[in-house]
Amino acid sequence: MSLFRKKTLESLLAQAADSEKGLKRTLGAGSLVALGIGAIIGAGLFVRTAAASADASGSAVTLSFIVAAVGCAFAGLCYAEFASMIPIAGSAYTYAYATMGELVAWIIGWALVLEYALGAATVSIAWSEYLNNLLGGAIPYEWCHSPFESLATGEHGIVNLPALGILLALTMLLIRGTQASATVNAIIVFVKVAIVLAFIAIGWQFINPENHTPYMIPEGTPGHEGFFEHGFGGVLGGAAIVFFAFIGFDAVSTAAQEAKNPKRDMPIGILGSLAVCTVLYILFGHVLTGVANWSDFADPTKGKEASVAYTIKTYMHGYQWLETSVTVAILAGFSSVILVMLMGQSRVFFSMSNDGLLPKVFSELHPKHKTPYKSNWILFVFVGLFAAFIPGSVAGDLTSIGTLFAFVLVCIGIILMRRSDPNAVRPFKTPLVPLVPILGVIVCGLMIVSLDGVTQLSALIWMAIGLVIYFMYGSINSKLKNK
Repeated sequence: MSLFRKKTLESLLAQAADSEKGLKRTLGAGSLVALGIGAIIGAGLFVRTAAASADASGSAVTLSFIVAAVGCAFAGLCYAEFASMIPIAGSAYTYAYATMGELVAWIIGWALVLEYALGAATVSIAWSEYLNNLLGGAIPYEWCHSPFESLATGEHGIVNLPALGILLALTMLLIRGTQASATVNAIIVFVKVAIVLAFIAIGWQFINPENHTPYMIPEGTPGHEGFFEHGFGGVLGGAAIVFFAFIGFDAVSTAAQEAKNPKRDMPIGILGSLAVCTVLYILFGHVLTGVANWSDFADPTKGKEASVAYTIKTYMHGYQWLETSVTVAILAGFSSVILVMLMGQSRVFFSMSNDGLLPKVFSELHPKHKTPYKSNWILFVFVGLFAAFIPGSVAGDLTSIGTLFAFVLVCIGIILMRRSDPNAVRPFKTPLVPLVPILGVIVCGLMIVSLDGVTQLSALIWMAIGLVIYFMYGSINSKLKNK
């Protein structure tokens, strides 16, 4: 059936080898690992850790991070095989085109808009809030909030200028070139990782062993009656909360066409960034719940979002400068997440445009910098309108559901590719196939099911809009169809 026509592995490899029409190969393994860390470590580390600890796992949030990391690793191993086999921009979209056909590829490409574009918009809104906090509320309310937000005093937002400003700055950086973007990202990653390590090193001496006893929330603890709210069940419940602090490592695979040696560097970039972040997350969770008791974070007056600042202020006397540094780390974290999300989205659209499923404008490269600059500007307008005029809460968990859907299809794709092209060259091989991909599908599928009904319905509506666009434009202009 034509809707499920597939691109051959040979045609994808030929496309990757075309240096004239392709993106510039400037990224080494180190840059790719930094890119992954840039996408993964955002405010999730500073917010999700306390939330998971208070709601489900207690001090055992460290175990929750391990469980979540294992779930991500299943998908990461599948991504690594595809990225080494098919070194081309587009990530899960491209892999789906080769294994499940054009319609599924379109659906996954459209789903990635939820992860990358809406993710970048939502994070830029949060960046604006943290910047104003750091400046002591110096930015007037109306110039850092959307028109749909207001205060009890009657003040109304007009436009979120800081969110628009950070998007503009990062868009211009991306147009300058991938190497320049990677360099700035590496500096940002260095700053935020240094601050995380400083909190771990300094906080270690303030750990009170009594706060880690008992390690898991005991059965019968008031407010923790549910299975996923205490004991080992609480560890699993906490894993579902902190899982989203890992989202972003898949963005590394969108840069496959810009890697110097993708067969070697892509698996290192994907799995290396995941491994580094997992170690940092476990150490961070251990220190945070050791310095302050997990029950502190359940108190609304102490605020889960301000948990790290609260912990430093209350228990780490003499280190108030670290509190400001954490806010700087969060701003740095947000900046690199936005950068990688915008880059990932433009690379997915670049591949979809090259295949004829989107207009040619999305794949036109800058004559000097060899970046999809027109796509970058179009995305700035789309993401910027959302960031400037829509409240951040509207996006909700749509970013997460788009990501998880991509994870599921990539895992399925590995099984299908092993059957359809068993003799293809695989520089990196996912171990224990089909067990690892099946476990990836199960873990990510359970995460999708656990999301609220409104998010699931919104995602279905988004998919319906995408299908209308596909049948009105993509299926008619598909280069594979018109060969």
